[in-house]
Amino acid sequence: MLLMKDIIREGHPTLRLKAEELTFPLDAETKKIAEDMLQFLHNSQNEEIAEKYELRAGVGIAAPQINLSKRLIALLLPGEYEDDPYILNMVMVNPKIVKHSVQQTCLKDGEGCLSVDRAVHGYVPRHQKITVDYYTLDGEQKTITLRGLAAIVVQHEIDHLDGVMFYDRIDQDNPLALPDGIKVLSF
Repeated sequence: MLLMKDIIREGHPTLRLKAEELTFPLDAETKKIAEDMLQFLHNSQNEEIAEKYELRAGVGIAAPQINLSKRLIALLLPGEYEDDPYILNMVMVNPKIVKHSVQQTCLKDGEGCLSVDRAVHGYVPRHQKITVDYYTLDGEQKTITLRGLAAIVVQHEIDHLDGVMFYDRIDQDNPLALPDGIKVLSF
């Protein structure tokens, strides 16, 4: 079971590396790590488990955050409807944004990160809509188009695979400056 102590924090050199692509078939260890990453997200969103193990809630985690410089992310984004409890509940191997909107969006309250233990204020501009090519753990190629919060979460995690932290995207001179025409989302 992954715990907060397994997540490396800002300043660790692995977080600034460009992660390596994985080749198929994946070995059993890599599949187990991916499953553990997704389970961490489930545990972190379960109030009882999160409190017991002192987990911070997360909706995404990238392999570099557990000191594994591989192109692997896990996503768990709760939905609004009981019959569809999750918008995203998956692992992506070698994800790549192949198309994106010109229209940008950002979160009203900014972004956070399991690898960052401090509040970072400022808007993080992201593409409002993205199309991502990725592979499943079994090597099946897939394509998904995401909008809004789901698109923001995936872009945040893919940034980790490229050695980019969310605060790198904040305007350092004016963190609360909004680019023209940006759509601000509140969740």
